[in-house]
Amino acid sequence: MFKDLYSPLQQLSHPYLKDLWMKRDDLIDPYISGNKWRKLKYILQDAAAKGKTHLVTFGGAYSNHLVATASAAARAGLKSTAFVRGEELANEMLVLCKLFGMHLIFIDRESYRDKLSCYHKYFGNNPDSYFVDEGGAGSKAVKGCAEIIAELPGDVDHIFCAAGTGATAAGLLKGIQDAGLKTKLHVIPVLKGGEFMKDDIQRYVPFTEHLIVHTNYHFGGYAKTQPLLLAFIKQFIAETGILIDPVYTAKMCYAIYDMADKNYFVENQKIVAIHSGGLLGIMGMKERLFEI
Repeated sequence: MFKDLYSPLQQLSHPYLKDLWMKRDDLIDPYISGNKWRKLKYILQDAAAKGKTHLVTFGGAYSNHLVATASAAARAGLKSTAFVRGEELANEMLVLCKLFGMHLIFIDRESYRDKLSCYHKYFGNNPDSYFVDEGGAGSKAVKGCAEIIAELPGDVDHIFCAAGTGATAAGLLKGIQDAGLKTKLHVIPVLKGGEFMKDDIQRYVPFTEHLIVHTNYHFGGYAKTQPLLLAFIKQFIAETGILIDPVYTAKMCYAIYDMADKNYFVENQKIVAIHSGGLLGIMGMKERLFEI
């Protein structure tokens, strides 16, 4: 299931960025899309090698990771369970999880913080279960995301990615370092107070001058937004035909456009934005998008 990959590089029209491209990882798969596909690739391989048949993971009620894990497990003939943060509810994302056969366990936010305790409480004596961290974060995710670099031209000056856990960014940085490129990696944390992101990335990859973290494009924090971002999303989608989600990719795209307005880039530099998928996250803000 992880052999065929469709992720073209598409040029974007911009008034004065003449070499702006988007890596369309959102087109890899409708449910296991973007960085979720890349993160789960080696997780599923490891689970199979260890004879595990039950994926157990974690996420919020609008988590793209939960949908991706449920879909991947179903296709691989595996069981799946998710610990869902917060009170029990039903929404489009969780309906998809259930349709893919995922069992949902809702737990309070305090208990959710200790994921290993949750896992061991319910599955500690189950030899078939396999722990998958929130968002698929971990060394296997980094390995999968590092492969993006080999799919890009060698003359890219700037790569941009949005970041929640930092695993995708760490993978991209590893790929840049392993290839000996001079490319700058610009990371856009979607959480407020994203200064910690450098430390999270350095858990997997040594810090170098390739890495630049921009912490002022969070728009209030994780899953938070503002009218300015919502207006940008609608304009970007209408002008490009490319869907972007309000949690991750929209904040990254806004950062690129804002930095261009501030003359951050040298003329004719090649810029690649990584579309990390997660488009189902639009469903969590569908009402707000048309409030303004």
